[in-house]
Amino acid sequence: MTEPTEFTPDYLLIGHIAHDVTPQGPQLGGTVSYAAHTAAAFGLKVAILTSTRPQELLLADLPHGASVHSVPSEHTTIFENIYTDSGRTQYIHHRAQTLTPDMLPPAWRSAKLVHLAPIANEIDLAFAAFFADRPICVTPQGWMRHREPDGLVTTMPWDAAEYVLPYSTVAVLSEEDIRHDPSLEYTFANMAPLLILTRAERGGTVYYQGEARQFAAHRVTQVEPTGAGDIFATVFHILYSGTGVYQCTGSIDNAVKMAAMLASKSVQRVRLASAPTPDEITEALAACADN
Repeated sequence: MTEPTEFTPDYLLIGHIAHDVTPQGPQLGGTVSYAAHTAAAFGLKVAILTSTRPQELLLADLPHGASVHSVPSEHTTIFENIYTDSGRTQYIHHRAQTLTPDMLPPAWRSAKLVHLAPIANEIDLAFAAFFADRPICVTPQGWMRHREPDGLVTTMPWDAAEYVLPYSTVAVLSEEDIRHDPSLEYTFANMAPLLILTRAERGGTVYYQGEARQFAAHRVTQVEPTGAGDIFATVFHILYSGTGVYQCTGSIDNAVKMAAMLASKSVQRVRLASAPTPDEITEALAACADN
């Protein structure tokens, strides 16, 4: 991890990192963390706009060489997941500062690929129009989270989707994200030029130009699913919206195949170790080319 420098990022991530409370102690989490490791494995220059408390030690677990601009805040965003027989209960104990376009280092405003990755409703909606001329991936789950006074995370309507999704190149979410209102699948599909809804081991659905297409997931033994959706979205964005250096670039079907392939590998490992390795990316690209 390095401080911001005057360079144009290949992959710009905007969103909070998460301090995850776990039985093993604090762990780095959040979409930007998994996406950063994934983009770095592709050999891309990664930049991250986030907000944390000063001297946040978990920032050291971001990819080596990633450039990070962390806006100082009293607290880092802290999540805790409590699992019971009836399911998962999630808490946000603290939330860092809201991120706005004026916080961007000047050189980052020309980033080649942009990924808006909120986890706690922390990203100013203005970012979407700000980067309207760039390929944008949106993973909107954090815009549908509400923090109750005791920190309990509940869902809320995302009434501002119309100010974000039409500007996106691709929006990726899981059926878990909209469990509170499954009809949002079709609402969002009508707003976004390209929407992908993932369904874990059941694959998912791609909505493009008024057509819905299903895709399958790879059959694997799951160890931990955390981060798989973030990895899927990042791989797809790089391949579909990239600069032409990858053989699968530009094809929705091939990008989905690779994203699903690498996401399936991710659930066989835990936490940030689930991000793909450069060798796995090379193997997946070769398989994609053969097909």
